[in-house]
Amino acid sequence: MSDDGPITLRPNPCLFVVGCPRSGTTLLQRMLDSHPLLAVVNDAHFIHRGPRRLDRFVDPILTDEIVDRVTRYHAFDRLGLRAAQVSAAAARSRTYAAFVGALYDEFAANHGKVLAGDKTPHYVRYLPFLRRLFPASSTVHIVRDGRDVALSMLDWARPGLGPGRFPLWQSEPLGVAALSWRWHVTTGVRDGHSCFGARYHEVLYERLVDDPDTELQTLSELLEIPYAGEMLAYHEGKTRSAQGLSAKSAWLPPVAGLRDWRRQMAERDVEIFEALAGDVLSSFGYEREFVRISARAEAHAARCRERWEQEVRTRNRQMASRLELRIDPVDLVGHTVTR
Repeated sequence: MSDDGPITLRPNPCLFVVGCPRSGTTLLQRMLDSHPLLAVVNDAHFIHRGPRRLDRFVDPILTDEIVDRVTRYHAFDRLGLRAAQVSAAAARSRTYAAFVGALYDEFAANHGKVLAGDKTPHYVRYLPFLRRLFPASSTVHIVRDGRDVALSMLDWARPGLGPGRFPLWQSEPLGVAALSWRWHVTTGVRDGHSCFGARYHEVLYERLVDDPDTELQTLSELLEIPYAGEMLAYHEGKTRSAQGLSAKSAWLPPVAGLRDWRRQMAERDVEIFEALAGDVLSSFGYEREFVRISARAEAHAARCRERWEQEVRTRNRQMASRLELRIDPVDLVGHTVTR
C-alpha cells in the first residue's frame, strides 16, 4: 500500500456497493475487501429492516424491538459478530444509525481494519433511506451490459428467487430480466446523483474487468484512502479448481467474456431486450444490435411493460401493508436516464 499521508476516517459504514443483481457486485466487493484498511461485508441485507416505517423517519431512537428485528434476520450473521459485540454496540447507541455504525465498527475491528462497507445489490433501491442515515458515506454503483446480466439472470433466477418472483417470469423471463435491469439501473442513477452527489460513483463492469487497476485507483480517491495493490490480488490463495464451479465460486481473477450476449443470446431475445431497455444501454455507451425495433417486438414489449407495472404495483401494495410503508408504485417502474 502506498503512503499518501494521513487518512481522514469517515463514520462506518463508509461505503455501499450497489447494483442490479448479477452485475459484478461480488467481484467489486472482494476487491475492495482486500484493501488493508477496508472490510466490506457480503450481502448482509439487514439495514433497511430495522425501522418499521421507511417513509417518515429521520433516525429513530434505538429500541429493543429494533435490535431484535435486525439480529433475527437470517443474513445478519454474515457480519460475523459475537453476541457480546452486538450487545455492546446497542448499549453505546442512542439511535438506529449509531447502532448500525457501531456494528460496522465491530465488523472492521474483527478483520483488523478501521473502515467498513456493505455490498448489498438491492440497496440500489434504498439510496434515499441510506443517505438519511449515513450522510457521510459513499455509494459505488456497478453497471454491466444488461444483455449479459439477463443471460446470468436466466441461469440463476427461478420461481421464488430474484426476478423469478414475478409471475411474468413464467411466460417471459427475458422481459422480466430486461425490465428488472432497467429498474435497478435507472433508480440507482437517479437517486445516487441526487442523494450522494460527489460521493456517488458509477463503475462499468466491463472496464473493471479490462482495467481493474485504473478503476480501483479512482475508487480509492473517492473513499479518500491510499491505493492498495492488494485489491488486485484478492483471489490469490483462494482460487479453486473443482469441476463445475462458477467463476464466482472458484474465486477466479477478473475474466472477460464470461457472458457474451452476441454469442449466447437468441436474436429474438436481443430485440426484445433492446425494445424494453435499449435507451438505457445507449446512455451507458453500450452498442445496440437493432437500429430499429420491429412492430412485432414493440408490441410484445408493450405487453411485457403493462404486465410488469401491474405486478410491481401489486407487490408494492403488499409490501406497504406488511411493513406499514407508503410507496408510490409508479416510482418503481423504471425511469428514463439523462446523462
